[in-house]
Amino acid sequence: MTETRRNNFITIPQLEDISFLIHGFGTVRWKEKDFKRRPEWKNFRLLFLDQIHSDVIQSIDKIPKGNLKGDAMVTDLPFLFLVIKTADCLPVLIVSQSPKVIACVHCGWRGIRKRVVQRAIQRMRGYYGCDPSALLVALGPCVGRRCYEVGEDVLLDFEKEGHSTEFFQNHPSHEGKYLFDLKEANISQMVSLGIRKDNIFSIGICTHCHGDFASYRRDKDKAGRVLSFIGIKR
Repeated sequence: MTETRRNNFITIPQLEDISFLIHGFGTVRWKEKDFKRRPEWKNFRLLFLDQIHSDVIQSIDKIPKGNLKGDAMVTDLPFLFLVIKTADCLPVLIVSQSPKVIACVHCGWRGIRKRVVQRAIQRMRGYYGCDPSALLVALGPCVGRRCYEVGEDVLLDFEKEGHSTEFFQNHPSHEGKYLFDLKEANISQMVSLGIRKDNIFSIGICTHCHGDFASYRRDKDKAGRVLSFIGIKR
């Protein structure tokens, strides 16, 4: 898939074609203050979550007074940027064109174990009347499978929750460790709810391998975070 490099953020052409939509996956150079530097975005308000690696989905029907707790936001309101912060975890942006509804989801291995992306899709379907087969999904940069080492405790947690372990591979050199495919695990969960595979668009960048993106596994507490965002123009 070919993504588009903009001014310090990346967009997906298939989502750019939607007239009412604005979206992007920021690099480390894209900061909160940069949203205000674009005159055409002056009417937008930024909404952040206190992200807690949960399955909590926030439906935004009015402007909250402060940051809400959770790991996904869904809204049909215009002039709001739903913003997710990541540093190796997978940012997921979802859009329904009819009705006009958007979502952003923060997906690490804990979120996948708790089925956070599935719960976001179920919220779009149950609360807003969206058809999963018509949803378009953009997957941003995240840690790649070859760089995402996890312990046996993670695999056992997935088994305990009834998940397939097909997205775990034995680490080639570290006994008792596994390589986990964050993106494919999320795609599998989405497809199981009726998302069409050809409606899922993925940016093939590993955050651990590319210095333009924040990586906690690479830089630990110095990593910072990158911002992914989605909003409705009207």
